Amino acid sequence: MLGDNLRSGGVVILDYGSQYTQLIARRVRELQVYAEVFPFDAESDKVLANRPSAFILSGGPASVYEPDAPTLPDYVLDHPTLGICYGMQLLTHHLGGRVAPSSKREYGSATVHHDGAHPLLKGLPSEFEVWMSHGDRLETLADGFQALATSDNAPYVAIAHREKSWYAVQFHPEVSHTPLGTQVLANFLFELVGCRPKWSTGAFIEDAIRAIQAQVGEDGRVLLGLSGGVDSAVAGTLIQQAIGNRLTAVFVDNGLLRLNEAHEVIRVFRAEHGMNLVAINGAETFLSALTGITEPEQKRKIIGKTFIDLFAEQARQLSGTVRFLAQGTIYPDVIESAAHSKTAHIIKSHHNVGGLPADLPFQLVEPLRDLFKDEVRCVGESLGLPSSLVWRQPFPGPGLAIRCLGEITWERLEKLRHADHIFTTTLAEAGYLRRTDGHGSDQAFAVLLPVKAVGVMGDQRTYQEVIALRAVATDDFMTADWARLPMELLAKASRRIVNEVAGVNRVVYDITSKPPGTIEWE
Repeated sequence: MLGDNLRSGGVVILDYGSQYTQLIARRVRELQVYAEVFPFDAESDKVLANRPSAFILSGGPASVYEPDAPTLPDYVLDHPTLGICYGMQLLTHHLGGRVAPSSKREYGSATVHHDGAHPLLKGLPSEFEVWMSHGDRLETLADGFQALATSDNAPYVAIAHREKSWYAVQFHPEVSHTPLGTQVLANFLFELVGCRPKWSTGAFIEDAIRAIQAQVGEDGRVLLGLSGGVDSAVAGTLIQQAIGNRLTAVFVDNGLLRLNEAHEVIRVFRAEHGMNLVAINGAETFLSALTGITEPEQKRKIIGKTFIDLFAEQARQLSGTVRFLAQGTIYPDVIESAAHSKTAHIIKSHHNVGGLPADLPFQLVEPLRDLFKDEVRCVGESLGLPSSLVWRQPFPGPGLAIRCLGEITWERLEKLRHADHIFTTTLAEAGYLRRTDGHGSDQAFAVLLPVKAVGVMGDQRTYQEVIALRAVATDDFMTADWARLPMELLAKASRRIVNEVAGVNRVVYDITSKPPGTIEWE
């Protein structure tokens, strides 16, 4: 979707299976350099299509000396390259050095020692803390390489080729546990490669609007499924700026949204932004289809099919006049679909409005497919969307259906809606709904459990339902830890829920991390 000028001259990150690969790309983009991720075995014409200035090789779980270990494409060495962890070992192994198992593995914090003479480590103190995660280490450097830094456990923590623009580090500069890691990446990009910092929110918006106008043409019309989430909201706002009232947004209220959420979506986009918005109240249709269903995957399939049926019905009314379907696909969706890999397993097949009938052929418009979630939020703020929507708590596609464990009824949904609202507003008022300075949460919500507990209220025995509260802290949502919220804050939320939500007499707090648990309960 982006123009060639904004993409060209950026950085390609080859993914070798690290859990931090996307984080590398985000750190590079924070330095205003465009970065894109490809599987290590992607076809070279796709990898080189945007004429990258440099490559970064990610970490990974394999050992380079294993027979089936991921390999280094030869074309990489025609460009400046930075290897990280496995990427360092791979570069060394490929060029004739020796990598072997370490007698002492390094997992966690370590201290790096260097003399500051090389531009890769420019501006860094002679000793600084880094995050290590490896069981192998370099025993012998490949010809032409020199050591730049050491740790107590490894003789080669940073290396560079004396003549070629090849560099590598054993630690992970992309993670927050390496506090000065961004400086290492900046040194590589600007001191050693000469990248230009041209990737910015304003540049993206201008480029995306031009691209939408070019794709849709002067008279093309676009249909958008507006969920109320930040991705579809920002996509819709961008498209509206590009083509005005030739965009029709369809919002389906499935009755599974949070308190006042449907009203807020309609108010913001129809009343404040003047969007051509069609709102469908499908609550009864969805609840009828979900009657008696308790199994999570069945819920998902039923909700997905019901949404498609309602959306397709509206699309047919517009067929003949609308040729384009807009989706809020974002870059992690593209990466996880393994779109360019010869061998990678598809983690998820992403299509926001998938499975439409064959009589509704559309060309896709996906203006956000190059952005990470944090970049989408920045674009939303720049476009003037309210912070309550831009920083909307992550919400699953099936909505409250998978937080209302067991059978779904309107009465149980209302209990959950009100409990969830009490919990999140209590956190927001105390400054704990968003994580800042290491405190608070990145996602918080309530879950209604399919069990009842005995209680005493007003000297009367009660036998009522149980609410579980869930709050997590995470950088990437791939792993997460339960949020250490103040006890008095949890007590306040619990008191309010029991006192204000009829039919609930007990509240518990989920202290399970991911893994072994998941963020959602179903």
